Amino acid sequence: MAVQSPTNAAIAQLQGNSLAGLVQNEIERMILASEFQPGEKLTESTLATRLGVSRGPVREAFRMLDEAGLVRTEKNRGVFVRDIALDEALEIFELRAVMEMYIGRKLAETCTAAQTKALRQWVDAMDAATKAGNAQDFHRFNLEFHDALLQLAGNAKFTAHYRRLIKELSLIRRRNLTVESMAVYTREHRQIVKAIAARNAEAAGQAMFDHVMNSRERTLQNYYPAPEAPLAAPAPARRRATRTTAEA
Repeated sequence: MAVQSPTNAAIAQLQGNSLAGLVQNEIERMILASEFQPGEKLTESTLATRLGVSRGPVREAFRMLDEAGLVRTEKNRGVFVRDIALDEALEIFELRAVMEMYIGRKLAETCTAAQTKALRQWVDAMDAATKAGNAQDFHRFNLEFHDALLQLAGNAKFTAHYRRLIKELSLIRRRNLTVESMAVYTREHRQIVKAIAARNAEAAGQAMFDHVMNSRERTLQNYYPAPEAPLAAPAPARRRATRTTAEA
């Protein structure tokens, strides 16, 4: 039996890792695009066939997705898309709001005119998606907009933690996207870019913080909608007065 040299073995491992990474990215894309629903079971063999790979890269991709917080692995049961509990989502929103405030403040001090112009183009794209009623495109542009803000902040460690939080929230936030809410998000994004362009660190930070906390409130309302007003009791029938002979 042929024995691989250390160099060939290393190359084979890198190729395997690279393929697993590609598989992870595709499964992640499908999860975030709601092709798989929270709580849905993911099957190695089915995904391997769908993606045209062996089961090994899918198994490794599952491990990486588990570490990223997008799936959960249950012993003897399999791998499932994570279903984020409301309490956990609300905590993530609060943490993210503080992180977004930092991003807004920093970008107001460092963003160039060309960079703010690019941010406006993302907001314009979200506006067009809103008018077309296209929640899928809006969601994608929204993620790209916030990721652009993150990259402009230029902190690698911060970026890694932030992106995990965003992906976890994506499992629950899609239900927030209605034509009305998309219009609200777009207005909030414009306000953020306006404050950054004005180099107003206080206003930019507050606009970012408020944007996230408003999203938190919408999520809460979607889980616990306002109770319907009780039906009004029918008014008692009015008795018609009977005229007596004396009254006639």
